[in-house]
Amino acid sequence: MTEPVRLAKRLAEMLSCSRREAEQYIEGGWVSVDGVIVEEPQFRVLDQAITLDRDASLLALTPVTLLLHKPAGHEAGPDGNAASLAPLLSSATQSPDDRSGIRPLKKHFSSVELVTPLATPASGLVVLTQDWRVTRKLREDARLMEHEVVVDVSGDIKPGGLERLNRVDHGFTYKGMLLPPAKVSWQNETRLRFALKGEVPGQIAYMCESVGLKVEGMKRLRIGRVAMSQLQPGQWRYLLPHERF
Repeated sequence: MTEPVRLAKRLAEMLSCSRREAEQYIEGGWVSVDGVIVEEPQFRVLDQAITLDRDASLLALTPVTLLLHKPAGHEAGPDGNAASLAPLLSSATQSPDDRSGIRPLKKHFSSVELVTPLATPASGLVVLTQDWRVTRKLREDARLMEHEVVVDVSGDIKPGGLERLNRVDHGFTYKGMLLPPAKVSWQNETRLRFALKGEVPGQIAYMCESVGLKVEGMKRLRIGRVAMSQLQPGQWRYLLPHERF
């Protein structure tokens, strides 16, 4: 060989397999070049040593779901685009407490969809997934899915403000939509806990302002039955097989 060629082409020649099969091996993290795993089929090789893991399989990669503790200041908008969160998604930021046993692959980070938007100033749990079943669950049941959020506030709440936040007939209308009832309680003198269904970015700040409070910080702890638990800001983990939203 005198000219570098694509790794997928070289591997296909070595294994006498199709180019697509070679790409699947590479994207599955089964191929090493000079002892280093390479996951890009377009990677150029010349005379390096190319090795296929003995456990390599062409079975379709199982779609994964990532749980991320989004730090405040990172955009996580409602359009499903996870590009703004890409700097937080790598093997280096995986939680040391991840018990899934899944091998992190670059494909897990490049083809996920953000399905639980969160306001840019807020921090906390967001879900990114390749699994159409998770996407459908979180989108179709969005109005029924309870979110738990803790909110740091300043200012003096209006008389009867807490009662209004908890009333079924509270009368809060946000972006032309009547908001569903919420369960709100004080955690301490400056922190409220919200448990509400169908939470949308900006809603909690609007509700707090309506009763005289200014939001200073916000963290989403739980979506449905899945909690953020011990994830630190900027860390992620895989959703475990037994976990259900």
